[in-house]
Amino acid sequence: MGMPTSIPLTGAQFEIRAGDYRATITELGAGLRRLSYRGQPAISEYAPGELPPAAAGQLLAPWPNRIDGGRYQFAGLDCQLDLSEPAQGNAIHGLTRWAGWQAERHDDDRVRLSHLLLGRSGYPFCLALTAEYRLDAGAGLRVTITARNAGTRPAPYGTGCHPYLTAGTPGINECELQLPAAQWLPPGPRGIPAGRPRDVAGTQYDFRAARAIGDVRLDHAFTRLARDADGRAWARLGADRLQVSFWAGPGYHWLQVFTGDPLDPPHRRRALAVEPMTCPPNAFATGHDLITLEPGGSVQHAWGIRLDQS
Repeated sequence: MGMPTSIPLTGAQFEIRAGDYRATITELGAGLRRLSYRGQPAISEYAPGELPPAAAGQLLAPWPNRIDGGRYQFAGLDCQLDLSEPAQGNAIHGLTRWAGWQAERHDDDRVRLSHLLLGRSGYPFCLALTAEYRLDAGAGLRVTITARNAGTRPAPYGTGCHPYLTAGTPGINECELQLPAAQWLPPGPRGIPAGRPRDVAGTQYDFRAARAIGDVRLDHAFTRLARDADGRAWARLGADRLQVSFWAGPGYHWLQVFTGDPLDPPHRRRALAVEPMTCPPNAFATGHDLITLEPGGSVQHAWGIRLDQS
C-alpha cells in the first residue's frame, strides 16, 4: 500500500488568473493566500503549509472584529461565545475562518466556495455562506460574500475580510495612504470601542488626502466613508511607481486599518491591513450596524483590489 498523500495546512489551493493577475484561495476558511500582478504581490502572502499569520487574507463571518467577553443578547436569547482571543477576553473574527469550505465552481478566472454554518453554543443560528473570488485583466480582484439564513429564526450577522496590502516596500512607513474616512472610532485597551466616532479633521488619523504613514500607529475602525458613483469607497496605498487600490462596496460601512505594530518582527509594520467591515467592533452587543437576517433572507457584499504600475 502506498503512503497517504499529505495535504497543506490550508487544504486545497484554488488558483485563478486573468491577464497579468494571479490569485490563490484556500479551502481553509475560503481565505485569500496570494494575489499578484505581473509577479508583484499586492498582499502579504504566505506558504500553503503555513497558517494565515495575524489573520492574513481571512474571511470573517458571522461577525468581524471583536465581541466584548463574547457575550450578547439577540431576540430574547442570552448568548456566550467561546473566547477566541483569550488574552483580551474577547470573541474575535467570527466562526468560519478555520472551517473547511467546499468548491462549487472553479474556472480559470474565478472560484466559488461555500460553507454551511450550523448552530452551536453561543450562535444558535444556521447560515449558508458563499465566497466568490473573480479576477479581471483590467479591474483586478472582486470578492463577493453572500449569506442566507438557512435556519428557522432571525439571525444576527456581520462580515469582514482581513487582507494586508503591500506596495512593494520593505515596510509601510515610507508608503502613502489615502483613506476615504471622515470619522474614527476610539478603541479601548482590549480593542473594544471606548466612545463614539470622532471626526478625523485635525488628528493624525486624517488620511483623506494621501500622505506618508510615517510612524503613525493604527488599529482603528474608520467610518463615514466617501464613495464614488458606483457606491465604492476607495483606499489607496502607494510607493514609487506602484499603487494598490482597495475598494469596499455598499454595505461595508467601516474599514479597520492596522499597521501591525504588535506583530512579531517578520510581520511588524511590513504590510497594512485594510479590512472592510459591515459593522464596527462589538456590534453583536451594541447592535450598531448589525444585520438581522430573517429566515430565508440573504445579503451580499463585495470588495476588491486593483494594482496600478507606472
